[in-house]
Amino acid sequence: MDSVTQAALGAAIGGAVLGRRLGRKAVLIGAALGTLPDLDVIIDYGDAVANVTQHRGFSHSLFVLAGLATLLALLSARLSRTRDISPARWGLFFGLILLTHPLLDALTTYGTQLWWPLDVRPAAWPIVFIIDPLFTLPLLVGIAVALATGRARRAPSWGLALSCAYLVVAFGARQLVEARITPVLAEQGLQQAPRLVQPTPFNTLLWRVTVTDGARYHEALVGIFDGDTPPILETYARGTGLEATALESPRGRRLDWFAGPFLRYEVRERDGRDTLVATDLRLGFPGFHPFAFTLATRGDGGWQPVTVSKQLPSTARGNREALARLGGRILGPEPMLCTSDFVSRQWLIRTPDTC
Repeated sequence: MDSVTQAALGAAIGGAVLGRRLGRKAVLIGAALGTLPDLDVIIDYGDAVANVTQHRGFSHSLFVLAGLATLLALLSARLSRTRDISPARWGLFFGLILLTHPLLDALTTYGTQLWWPLDVRPAAWPIVFIIDPLFTLPLLVGIAVALATGRARRAPSWGLALSCAYLVVAFGARQLVEARITPVLAEQGLQQAPRLVQPTPFNTLLWRVTVTDGARYHEALVGIFDGDTPPILETYARGTGLEATALESPRGRRLDWFAGPFLRYEVRERDGRDTLVATDLRLGFPGFHPFAFTLATRGDGGWQPVTVSKQLPSTARGNREALARLGGRILGPEPMLCTSDFVSRQWLIRTPDTC
């Protein structure tokens, strides 16, 4: 999640746990520690692929943060002038503030490396977009009331309760979307194919479903208010003819570890040379994927891995009319909106006549 949300979550937890004893200090300490894990963004790991795939690594590890919370609790119990707070209470305070940060990140598309240093893919159970005002607003209101009045426990607790209730609603919305898309996938023989179900930007009413099937991937938009209208699958090419070349480079293998089958490969011309580019299909929206990376260039001797990978800008067509229609699509299946309205047709394999 974004830094404002993480700070607000930490502040609300701080107020709920120790607001009665520490007052505003509990809220301010919570806000500072709530953003602490994201300070790893200042680390330069050497190139674009490393920076993206190493983010939410060691600083988001449950092992590391649990150890840090324990250390802070012991120091606070020993050095604090507030003697009526037990070490266990300090542990609850620091533990909840620090550990909820990566757990909330795990509810977004990219997830987080909860089990670092174990070599497992980031854990992700996406039910909220990386910025969701409806989750963040109750937290901000609660901590604003706490800071204004000095009563730092009740209002943050209410804000925290409302935000947690929103996550429960978001989980229910995802289950509804899963129930609607599963029969459609079964008809296409895709029930076992890797799928990603995630909310579209800033809401939990309209969801994007991405399903990979070898050399192809399928996209669908599924809304909570779609009623009996069945989801529409559109099919695109993944450019897997270039996958073997990509996997010959360490950066290509790192991306494969990070994104699995949700990668598209293509050749773009850069600086007068053919360049192999991998695009992460997960974050963003069809046609507006922010993470595309250079992996290799082609010369007389064939493909050569790049020395330093670069992140390339999106190749979006800039269809503002289609983007404007996206807001209307949230409220119902009409007017029809297809992902091909955003994506360059060079990737399109099949789309229904309604699109």
